[in-house]
Amino acid sequence: MEALLIVILVATGVAVGLGQGLLGVGGAFIMVPVMVAVFEHMGWDRDPAVKIAFGTSLLVILPAAVATTAAHHRRGAIWWKAALVMGAAGAAGSLLGSTLTTRVIGGEIMKIVFGVVGLLASIRLVTARPKESPEPSPETPLLWAGVGFLVGLFSGLLGAGGGIVAVPLMVSVLRFRMHQAVATSAAVMVFTTGAGALGYFIHGQGVSGLPEGSFGYFYPVAWLCLAPTSIALTQVGTWALPRVSAGALRIAFALVMVAVGLHMIGLY
Repeated sequence: MEALLIVILVATGVAVGLGQGLLGVGGAFIMVPVMVAVFEHMGWDRDPAVKIAFGTSLLVILPAAVATTAAHHRRGAIWWKAALVMGAAGAAGSLLGSTLTTRVIGGEIMKIVFGVVGLLASIRLVTARPKESPEPSPETPLLWAGVGFLVGLFSGLLGAGGGIVAVPLMVSVLRFRMHQAVATSAAVMVFTTGAGALGYFIHGQGVSGLPEGSFGYFYPVAWLCLAPTSIALTQVGTWALPRVSAGALRIAFALVMVAVGLHMIGLY
């Protein structure tokens, strides 16, 4: 891989870490488009480029989700009963999503779908203000499982952690309090990203024509560029959160997501 492409991926890891630490969302919506562009610049076909970007993205998000979950657990912020139910259902959904993308739908279509979802997510990032329920969250295991499955399906289909859909669903549908939803969502993402990454790895075994250096739909060089910087900068973003304007950051981050969404769709 060219030195410039490595620098681009490392810089992307920095942006992803800051975005996750400051806003709690957006990792995949920056990582995936950049990886696809880098892979296509290297001469890869679009279909494997998209699938490998999805699989690698999930493995970048996984250790960050584990670290975040550990921090929330130390504060006693996670509702583990709900997290385990949603996580188990989410793992099944994520495996199904990775199977659909790699075996049924294909990378060409999913690149466009990813771009559309990125545009919608950018709108939600700026406009959504979920209202917390004043009542305690009820114990509804079947509903937990349904929400977890949907989050996992989203994660597996698009190589994303799922937090951008999990948190609003937990607050509006499951009536979690916001801090409880954010913490429990991180625990659920450990299951969804782990299962989704496993699905992309398994479904990539024995596929002919994959680029040299890839293992299934996973590219270790890109992971090594993205994961360490994103994890480290997540901590910096968390530290900087009270010191910066959250509103301005939301707008700036949303504009970046709009730009990459339009690029994924193919409008420029």
